Amino acid sequence: MSSRPELKVDDEGGFIKFFNRLPGKGDDTVRVFDRGDWYTAHGEDATFIARTVYKTTSVLRQLGKNDSTGLPSVSMSITVYRNFLREALFRLGKRIEVWGAEGRAQWKVVKQASPGNLQDVEEELGGQFDGAPIILAVKVSAKATEARNVGVCFADASVRELGVSEFLDNDLYSNFESLLIQLGVKECLVQVDKSEKDVEITKLKSIIDACGIAISERPGSDFVTKDIDQDLARLLKDEKATATLPQTDLKLAMGSAASLIKYLGVLQDPSNFGQYQLYQHDLSQFMKLDASALKALNLMPGPRDGAKTMSVYGLLNHCKTPVGSRLLAQWLKQPLMSLEDITKRQQLVEAFFEDTELRQTMQEEHLRSIPDLYRLAKRFQRKLANLEDVVRAYQVVIRLPGFIGTLEGVIDEKYRDPLEEAYTSKLRELSGSLQKLEEMVETTVDLEAMDRHEYIIKPEFDDALRIIRKKLDKLKHEMDQEHRLASQDLNQEMDKKLFLENHKVHGWCMRLTRTEAACIRNKSKYQECSTQKNGVFFTTQRLQSIRREFDQLSENYNRTQSSLVNEVVGVASSYCPVIEQLAGVLAHLDVIVSFAHCSVHAPTSYVRPKMYPRGEGNTILKEARHPCMEMQDDIQFITNDVNLSRGKSEFLIITGPNMGGKSTYIRQIGVIALMAQIGCFVPCSEAELTIFDCILARVGASDSQLKGVSTFMAEMLETANILKSATSESLIIIDELGRGTSTYDGFGLAWAISEHIVNEIGCFSMFATHFHELTALVETHPQVQNLHVVAHIDDRGSAKREVTLLYKVEEGVCDQSFGIHVAELVRFPEKVVNMAKRKADELEDFTGKHEGKQIDHGKEDIEEGSMLLKNVLTKWKAECEGKGLSREEMVASMRELVKSDEKLLKNPFFQSIKAL
Repeated sequence: MSSRPELKVDDEGGFIKFFNRLPGKGDDTVRVFDRGDWYTAHGEDATFIARTVYKTTSVLRQLGKNDSTGLPSVSMSITVYRNFLREALFRLGKRIEVWGAEGRAQWKVVKQASPGNLQDVEEELGGQFDGAPIILAVKVSAKATEARNVGVCFADASVRELGVSEFLDNDLYSNFESLLIQLGVKECLVQVDKSEKDVEITKLKSIIDACGIAISERPGSDFVTKDIDQDLARLLKDEKATATLPQTDLKLAMGSAASLIKYLGVLQDPSNFGQYQLYQHDLSQFMKLDASALKALNLMPGPRDGAKTMSVYGLLNHCKTPVGSRLLAQWLKQPLMSLEDITKRQQLVEAFFEDTELRQTMQEEHLRSIPDLYRLAKRFQRKLANLEDVVRAYQVVIRLPGFIGTLEGVIDEKYRDPLEEAYTSKLRELSGSLQKLEEMVETTVDLEAMDRHEYIIKPEFDDALRIIRKKLDKLKHEMDQEHRLASQDLNQEMDKKLFLENHKVHGWCMRLTRTEAACIRNKSKYQECSTQKNGVFFTTQRLQSIRREFDQLSENYNRTQSSLVNEVVGVASSYCPVIEQLAGVLAHLDVIVSFAHCSVHAPTSYVRPKMYPRGEGNTILKEARHPCMEMQDDIQFITNDVNLSRGKSEFLIITGPNMGGKSTYIRQIGVIALMAQIGCFVPCSEAELTIFDCILARVGASDSQLKGVSTFMAEMLETANILKSATSESLIIIDELGRGTSTYDGFGLAWAISEHIVNEIGCFSMFATHFHELTALVETHPQVQNLHVVAHIDDRGSAKREVTLLYKVEEGVCDQSFGIHVAELVRFPEKVVNMAKRKADELEDFTGKHEGKQIDHGKEDIEEGSMLLKNVLTKWKAECEGKGLSREEMVASMRELVKSDEKLLKNPFFQSIKAL
């Protein structure tokens, strides 16, 4: 890191004393000191940054003379600091405190940020975050033994909305977990009272942690509701209606709202007053997903995902705008439950899917040029906007007729109406509302100066400005003349070797490329300013005096125009609500076009699925594929059909070899169901699906040993959540169950859980397992179907059987296991493999001898055999009792009685006992 700034602190001793007196902070907070053009961190924070950002502690320097008592410190350039912010806030869930100096060594906190509250550092982050930074506060009341009341309030500070929700939950808080996933929460405020340890709060914290969300502990006093009515009255647009809002009856949610308002400090910024909206979030309008489903379906990119297409978000994200990418992340976690809404989205995707020109024009010509409109609106709201921001808003407004014209040019009548309703009419209306903004900018702003990256008011707009501008133009002409004279004198070509530039330090001066710089060395007329990578900057006496006058006049120009600029920015700010509405429409359009793009450009095009209302219809997929898997290099994906039919194949048990494709098969069904409910096309040749109210997954051994939870315990917790949350309209995906305990216990649990799902819940389910005995469920339950993944075994004339995995799913049971084959695939030592085969054969032989013969007896045979045997034993007791017979005589008597009972001899159950 050669660009790392040198660590220079004026009063090292004074700073060290100040630093050591600072109050304590949590492990999750990092303090950074803003030193103008660079930043520093000290103590344990310096070590953390050295390891996280620089990946080495060799960058640490000691403040103070003595290395042993000095203060470990690290410096960061602005670029490194911005990278650190992104890493710390988004990946590591840290809090940041930025300290700034006021006067002589008077340091104080100037900015604070956390994963859900990015307001102070939005500029530094440059809008580079997928998904809105949602922050949520939660309060629970758990007096009853079973039901828990949960109240939440959440906000995305960038759009000035507060959402509230209050609902009943079970003891596993599965509704709360679904809400966290639906909203894409980044930070959660939890009530903690130091005096008492609350079991419910511990449960909540473990769920929040499992979802990868940063936790902020807040005192109970923050959740008190006594001032909430007047706080909301100041924040909400319609203050008179605050008292009559139905949401204010939600007492727990209001407690959470009080805590959130205090934490975000929104009341300290008067620009927030009268700007917020309060709405109630209905948990049931979207499909429920839990953290396990999110992981199992690979919805969002993980920290180790290399290729973009390894997650569904990465695969579908061909959005051209930041607002579109964020909306896509939201849609993926909020699949729709309304058939009407799903059909509307599908219709729009189809319009762009069928019309290549419409899709490409929208992506390449129109959407590509749209900035982050929510961030732009936020700059206006927070009084941070300048003339450049006004121009950026104007550039969006003048592009709207292009959007409208392209949409109006759609010829196919079938798609014109849906496009008109969703986009064209809204854009027409918004374009009309923004007409005055366009006219104001064209009247007041010098649009020609924009090409020179100058953002100024038109000189014609004001007499004083016109006079200054005239003088400035004259001086610029004189500078150009000086440039021309130097070009002739030095014999260097203008604008190829010799340039006239406005340097940020030296102002207007000339630059020669470094190879040509020797020509000014012995000429006293030219004074060197500095040598940099791109050349040598120099000036002349005449150019210097013109430049001084030019700078002075420029300052006058800016001073004179500043009140006009404030006026223009003020007028533009009043268009914020319209700009936010426009952002919503364009984000929706961007995601729909992205879905169409992905559906067309897949290795085999996706199809529009036919959807049935909840509780109706079956889920039948022809030639289904896993959308992420098929995108991997060098993969020829094997397609499979899926048939989940009510009463016939509701519960699928899939057996087969390891690595054979069981997991891919069941997961792809979950991914396809989710894609269908967000309105996207799906990777099949034909598809019909019912609407699911939730996808519940128990996949893989999600060990949490670091948190003291074993593989088996984690598995049981996830399964308990499934059994408590599932309804008859859910989709359950179970990939292995009952591992991590004894085979018999594991199988017993797998059987009991399967029977409970079939008998009590009755929803569509898929169960991939190595317990082949589980396939016997099909005998007593007509709605169970056995499937297996096919493997071809070739053991002709070879000691080593060759196993070829075909990745094809067919009806029936797989009658053998292939674990040892997988060991061979990863090149286990041959000795180990042979021993494994020998031991497996021995065990099979042993269980076959002792158990195999008892399997095929019906209930009647066992009952009849037991009764006949009981009769024989009763007779035998009567014959032998009190006669003093020897052991041999007693055995001979028993044999005679058995021989004489033909019915007993013929009984299959008795024959199997006799054989033992």
